[in-house]
Amino acid sequence: MQQERGSAATGQSSGVARFLAACRHEQPDATPIWFMRQAGRSSKGYQALREKYDVLTLTKTPELCAQMTLMPVQSFGVDGAVLYADIMLPLEGMGIDFELRTEGPVIHNPVRSVHDVEALRIMDIEESVPYILDAIRLVRRELEGKQAVIGVSGGPFTLACYMIEGKPSRDYATAKALMYSQPAVWDALMEKVTTVVTHYLLAEIAAGANVIQIFESWIGTLGPSAYRRFVLPYTQRIFAAIKQTGTPAIHFGTGAAALLELMVEAGGDVISVDWRVDLDTAWERIGLDRGIQGNLDPTLLLTSWPVLEAGMQDVLRRAANRPGHIFNLGHGIPMATEPDMLRHLVDAVHETTRR
Repeated sequence: MQQERGSAATGQSSGVARFLAACRHEQPDATPIWFMRQAGRSSKGYQALREKYDVLTLTKTPELCAQMTLMPVQSFGVDGAVLYADIMLPLEGMGIDFELRTEGPVIHNPVRSVHDVEALRIMDIEESVPYILDAIRLVRRELEGKQAVIGVSGGPFTLACYMIEGKPSRDYATAKALMYSQPAVWDALMEKVTTVVTHYLLAEIAAGANVIQIFESWIGTLGPSAYRRFVLPYTQRIFAAIKQTGTPAIHFGTGAAALLELMVEAGGDVISVDWRVDLDTAWERIGLDRGIQGNLDPTLLLTSWPVLEAGMQDVLRRAANRPGHIFNLGHGIPMATEPDMLRHLVDAVHETTRR
């Protein structure tokens, strides 16, 4: 506990104390920062490991998964270590047969009927993904309270979309068509997915995750009324279960500017927004009494430092030094990002916001 509160001698908090303070809507010693998709992508160490192992081997081998998770903490000085885990992993125990290709997950037995839904299993998480929980325990032990351990899961809508489509899609028309035309099948699927996601996240917390982030990567394909009917009740159940543990939760959606108020209603201590809405406008909409995460356009990482710094300053200006801001990108790190840009950005955010 002493480590999480930081050093009285230096006046600086540890990364986990900084991160948790922002989640609790308190004023940390500096704005915490981490990046989505920081475990991998631009890391040279990641590229070296990928030459030896495929993604599933990396995620299913606790020692390798922990190594991947810790790399950005060691390389960039971020305040949180996000678990290196694909969002498809908990679906394997349900009986979903998938492979991870360059273009994304491909499912060989997509869910398209009530019989397909009935065939899905709900397994004990310790039995279905023990490697993920072991990796969290390793990361938590290695960090020794210095940085936050961020557990993750796909949101129920995003996972259901993948299960129905069977592959990545631009509009998820097959999934949405089933949702609209066969609501009973959709609800039955969402019931099972919600149960699995809830159990999965509670197991991550029990294993040592300090913070949880739910990724609703494809929620922007829905309008507000559809979200309220087909997604909101299920997401509320997941966040309500997390809240019972006292663990902070972050709710992230891509292209979800039209859904911000509904995302607040769904739950989460922090709402993570992408770059399609200005951070100050988004914060006013979700309520200044709630935390916000974001929202630098990831493309700025591919420019020069002066351009990137101007973008950083704009985000911080809009945050206006209010408590509850976690600096992040509006989505994941572009693969062509130079690692030095990430380290420079982390240092600049910390130095600019040091209190």
